[in-house]
This record gives sequence, structure tokens and C-alpha cells, in this order.
Amino acid sequence: MSKKYFGTDGIRGRVGEAPITPDFMMRLGYAAGRVLTGLDSHLAKGAHPAVLIGKDTRISGYMLEAALEAGLSAAGVDVLLTGPMPTPAVAYLTRALRAQAGIVISASHNPFYDNGIKFFSSLGTKLPDEVEHAIEAALDEPMQVMESAKLGKARRIDDAAGRYIEFCKSTFPSQLDLRGLKIVLDCAHGATYHVAPPVFHELGAEVIAIGNKPDGLNINEQVGSTHPQALQRAVLQHQADLGIAFDGDGDRVMMVDAEGNLLDGDQLLYIIAATRQQSGLLQGGVAGTLMTNLALEHKLAAMSIPFARAKVGDRYVLELLNQNNWQLGGENSGHILTLDKHSSGDGIIAALQVLYAVIQSEKTLGQLRAELTLYPQVLINVKTAKKIDLANHAEIQSSVKAAETALANRGRVLLRASGTEPKIRVMVEGENEGQVQMLAERIAEVVTKATQ
Repeated sequence: MSKKYFGTDGIRGRVGEAPITPDFMMRLGYAAGRVLTGLDSHLAKGAHPAVLIGKDTRISGYMLEAALEAGLSAAGVDVLLTGPMPTPAVAYLTRALRAQAGIVISASHNPFYDNGIKFFSSLGTKLPDEVEHAIEAALDEPMQVMESAKLGKARRIDDAAGRYIEFCKSTFPSQLDLRGLKIVLDCAHGATYHVAPPVFHELGAEVIAIGNKPDGLNINEQVGSTHPQALQRAVLQHQADLGIAFDGDGDRVMMVDAEGNLLDGDQLLYIIAATRQQSGLLQGGVAGTLMTNLALEHKLAAMSIPFARAKVGDRYVLELLNQNNWQLGGENSGHILTLDKHSSGDGIIAALQVLYAVIQSEKTLGQLRAELTLYPQVLINVKTAKKIDLANHAEIQSSVKAAETALANRGRVLLRASGTEPKIRVMVEGENEGQVQMLAERIAEVVTKATQ
């Protein structure tokens, strides 16, 4: 059953346009409060359930936070406010503070004029589809208000940043440190601006921070993991050993070696997996997605490491990991999950796992990067004016089959609709870059004609 509001990563859209409006957020707070907290059972025991709310640095976060707080309070739910905090920090703090649910106000890597809502369970994990369906059903019911004596209260968690900093540091081996490493951190003017630099500095690294001056409007603006050129320039300028870039809400990471070469999520996932295998710490296999580069799958197979693909979205990677009882997975976009360290994808913790590999191997990040050569992969985002059935559109499927024939089993073609934007993503990968580019452009042209 399709969902009306929830996409692959919560609810997201342009601020001021439905559903990212104050009135909807108040109703969402009320509906989510009732569904996520088991409200009736708590009130029967005379106790108020609690929901934790964090946000990134977008100016609209103030407005949406207040609306959610009002809806939750009306439902009789207490609210714990962290202020600007990375998405994975909210997942951690939800567990640590024994809250019944966590809410993040963020549109991740999108521009400042977008915003969205992500939910976490009491275990710090993304919500399953059936719970999102239940919240949407509750949204259709009339909003009521508890009697005054049963309204929820709100309070600030003043030490939220410090708690999360210590948690991140605890995932790095206590007998090791980062002394001798000069690291550039790009915080995307987002939620990691006040927590990532202390984590790496307190572990001993020399830290140079960029993208760490948010003003409510500059989140992800030519900085962060979606605009790594700023980090590449800074690493070369400061002659740093490496660079680390986060996205606006801190659950994605990209890295740059000393020569300015970019490492995406697939390369980082390989480095972590290879080091864990060599150290005897790899439990089971590695989970990727439909977008994971074919070269990583082939490399892991050569190392006798099992590999499986999930649908695009870190929530689906998490489901696959849990099904297989594995711990390591991720996406080429930089979402990396290490379930022995955290319940959700975390850019800071993933970067620390890569740095552990650098120290353990006594190699540079550039040397580790050279161990995996990615196949050329072209991704074209086609803006769409209308929805179509990709699987049953004759002309589109014909163009896909023609491309697969040309690749002759030495590459892949993938088409999928974006879960957060009105776009169809056309991906082609193979051994020959020129051929891959040509085939991707052909398919994108057919998709463009079909969706206008």
C-alpha cells in the first residue's frame, strides 16, 4: 500500500508548501505522539511518555519544532528538545534517555528552503512501513486536546552535544589515538558544526574546520558531502592528511585523501570491510543497495565476503543487515551503518572506522583507496512533470534492454523514481566510460520524452 506523506526517508518538501506547514506539523505531532508512544497504556499508569526532538540548522526548524511540540503536548506527550543535533545523535539520545520515540527536523542534503521530518523508534532505528502507515491513518482522525492536567511538558537537554561527543569517541579503540593526523572537516554549515570538530580534536587530531558557521540559510550551500570540491581544495591548501565531509544532518560522509581524490560510500565501505576481515572482526557479509558499484561486489566476492543488495535507502540496508545478522552496510551516497557501533547510519562514526583502518594498516587513505577501482557509473536525474509506470512503459523498457545488450553482462542499468524529489534516476555502469555515458544519455532522453 502506497503512503501519502512518507517517502524513503521520512516526510520532506518545500517549506510553506504542504505538507511542510505549521498546521500539518502540529497534527503530525499529535498523530505521531499517539501512535509511537503507546499513549493510552502510559497514561493509565499515570506516566507521560516522552519524545525527543532534534533539528539541523535550517531557519525553518524553529517554526516546525514549535508546531510539533504543540501537537505532542496536546496529545499528552512530554517533549525533550536538543536544539541543532545530527540525525544519528537523535537516534542515540532517544535510546540513552529512554524516550519512546525520536524526531529529527531536517531535509538532509537538500537546500535550506526544504525541510522534513524523520522518526526513530525507542531503539534508535527508522520506523517500519507499517508504523508509518499507522501515523498516516491517525492524521485523518480529528485532533483533540488532553485535559489541562494531562498535557505534555517540554524541556531542553542542555548536555545533548556533550553526551553525543563522548558516545562517538567511545566507538574508537581506547588504546589508539589520532595524533599526527591533520584532518579537514567540512560540516556543511549543518548539524555537525559543533560536535564533529571536538570529536576528532579530543582524539588527538589536528583539526581544520570549514562549513562550520551556519546562519540558517547556508546549509549545504557549496559545502558538505554533496559539494566535496570545497573539501578537496581545503585539503590541498592545508596539506592535510585527509578530509572528511558530512551532509546537513550528519548521517552521510565522504572523504578526501591527501592528493585531493574523493572517496565515496562504496570505497569507504570497502576499506572498513577489508580491515574488519583482516582483523577477524567482520561478522557475516556486507549489505549494499541497487546503486552500489559493481566493482565493490566483485572485489568482495574475490575476498570471499558475502554481499547482498537492498532497495535504495539506509532503512532498507538496515532491514537487510538485521535479516542476515550482519553488521556492516551502506550506500554509495555515504550512508554507512556499523551496527556494532550504532543503531543508525552515522557520518562521524563511519569516518572513525575508516581512520581506524588507516592506523591499523599503517597505510595512507590514498593507498587504501587504490585497492578498489570503481567501474565508471553515470547517474542522470531526469526531472519529471508526471508519474509513469517505469516497469511497464514499452519505450523505456526497450531502451533499457538495448543498453543491457550493449553492455553484454559486463555492466548494469538501473532506473528508479526518487523517493524525495520529482525525478527519475537513470544509472548505467560498466567497464567503458564512454559507452556508459552514451547509454545513460540515450535512456535519459527516452525517459524525458515520456514524462513531460
